[in-house]
Amino acid sequence: MIDTNITYQFPDGKRYNAFVGYFKRVYGERLQKIVLDAGFTCPNRDGSVGRGGCTYCDNAAFHPSYSTAGKSLYQQMDEGIEFHQVRYRNTEHYLAYFQSYSNTYAPLERLKTLYKEALSHPKVVGIVIGTRPDCVDEEKIGYLSDLSKGKVLEGWSRTFSNGEVRTAPIVIVEYGIESCYDATLDRINRGHDFETARKAVRMTAESGLDVGAHFILGLPGETKEMMLEACSLINSLPLRSVKFHQLQIVKGTKMEKEYAERPEDFTRFGLEEYLDFFTDVLERLRPEICIERFAGEVPPRFVNETPWGLVRNVELLRMLEERLEARQTWQGRLV
Repeated sequence: MIDTNITYQFPDGKRYNAFVGYFKRVYGERLQKIVLDAGFTCPNRDGSVGRGGCTYCDNAAFHPSYSTAGKSLYQQMDEGIEFHQVRYRNTEHYLAYFQSYSNTYAPLERLKTLYKEALSHPKVVGIVIGTRPDCVDEEKIGYLSDLSKGKVLEGWSRTFSNGEVRTAPIVIVEYGIESCYDATLDRINRGHDFETARKAVRMTAESGLDVGAHFILGLPGETKEMMLEACSLINSLPLRSVKFHQLQIVKGTKMEKEYAERPEDFTRFGLEEYLDFFTDVLERLRPEICIERFAGEVPPRFVNETPWGLVRNVELLRMLEERLEARQTWQGRLV
């Protein structure tokens, strides 16, 4: 029997801990991420740990047109700000989001140059670094920690809309973990195991940095029961936020061929089924973890089918809220 008299402590009266509004609550204003391509690669592409990359990946399907490796970071920032100001006219400051490939996979001196270039833009107040768990070490995390504590950029400052002056940039690290199961990670050619992810997340959190993680629901070989059981492993990680998305079969990838040959190995979700399933996931996640995203959207030209149609993210969020309300449940109910 569900106690429907529970008082929800989530922002904006929601039944889950939505990341939307997090920056405004913490920093006093809305911050928009600007996706950057700094020309990195990955160790499972260049032969360090493997070749061919992750079997599901075509990086072009996951970043906007203004984000191109041939442009300077400053130019990408300018074009990204122009792009987002059409929709978010009142946004004053931005986060430089190093998204494409593995954005700590380089010598530290090169990383310093790239991060400092992004932070030199007058509208940028911080950086978000997307990377792999096997592409960090104590030296790199130590530098990022020092950067976030104002020990690196002498004279750097930004004034927020509430009048607060910050003399250190915001620094967030996001890890692509994708699955908690080693057999899955091996099958999709990740090139690292879950223990590597666990160590990287803990080291990063212990340095004082906010940590995010990304997971894919529906990878080959994983049943719904396995995905739900993985929530306890996710809960064990010191994460500030998580991103989920349903597996989408991108054209031209190794996974497209694998799906054609063994479709029975895949758990595929219709929209209504996914809303119910993700509600099951939310019930098992610690309420302190912010949900930054629960579904993904690949441009139609990259996939052979769009089983959900062209449903906008704002509509998906509304539907999730309605599903939680209908089931009289909330994030963390079963924790």
